[in-house]
Amino acid sequence: MSKPALLHADGKKRCPWPGEDPFYVAYHDTEWGVPEYDDRALYEKLILDGFQAGLSWITILRKRDNFRAAFDDFQPEKIARYSEKKVHALMQDAGIVRNRAKIEGAIGSAKGYLKIMEEGAGFSKFLWDFVDGRPIVNSFKTTGHVPPSTPLSTKISKELLARGFKFVGPTIVYAFMEATGMVNDHLVTCFCHERCIGQQRAPRLKAPTPKAAKPKAK
Repeated sequence: MSKPALLHADGKKRCPWPGEDPFYVAYHDTEWGVPEYDDRALYEKLILDGFQAGLSWITILRKRDNFRAAFDDFQPEKIARYSEKKVHALMQDAGIVRNRAKIEGAIGSAKGYLKIMEEGAGFSKFLWDFVDGRPIVNSFKTTGHVPPSTPLSTKISKELLARGFKFVGPTIVYAFMEATGMVNDHLVTCFCHERCIGQQRAPRLKAPTPKAAKPKAK
């Protein structure tokens, strides 16, 4: 169902999807759509979006701290070395989404991340180069105009899959692009739309990361 921006008690109009849940509204106001250029933070968000598949984002968001504790604060260097014993331990952790395919997917994606880091200027530059380093700013008036995926998210999905990433289909990638500010999909009447435009900046260019040792099982 197509919905316009929602007017809140504080006088501000917001995208309707967080409703009036204070926790969800805070995420919408402070994180969603804000351009993110940190390599590790981008990896974390991509993995969490993968865990969201088949679930609601608020479910994952409420478990995010549990995920960070269980997955070593989403440090790809550690996740790439996870053993079968570690996977078994994660499958027993009630604080996260206990899905073996998604857990193993996070490990595969960590290895893909490390390979990208070895090859060039970093994961952030790899991703932001798809949008020439600047967010795509859309001007949607209702949620019904927001697409579930785009030709660009399909292209990025194919590139990530080719590099060993898992759970990175076009729809997941587009949600990731929205959340990390690669695409500004705040409705035009949402107060965050213009604010996110003001938060745009050029990505930090990093020197190539030295090649890391090949992952070893714990």
